[in-house]
Amino acid sequence: MPLDPHPRPLGQRLLWFVALWLGGVGTVTLISLVLRIWIAPK
Repeated sequence: MPLDPHPRPLGQRLLWFVALWLGGVGTVTLISLVLRIWIAPK
């Protein structure tokens, strides 16, 4: 597979990395909060 002759700028790649990382962390946080509310004694 040939290399891309015009790679995307570093800033754009870093922005995608940060967006995906925050999405993953946010999803895990949301799931943990839902589980904590569901399992917590009332």
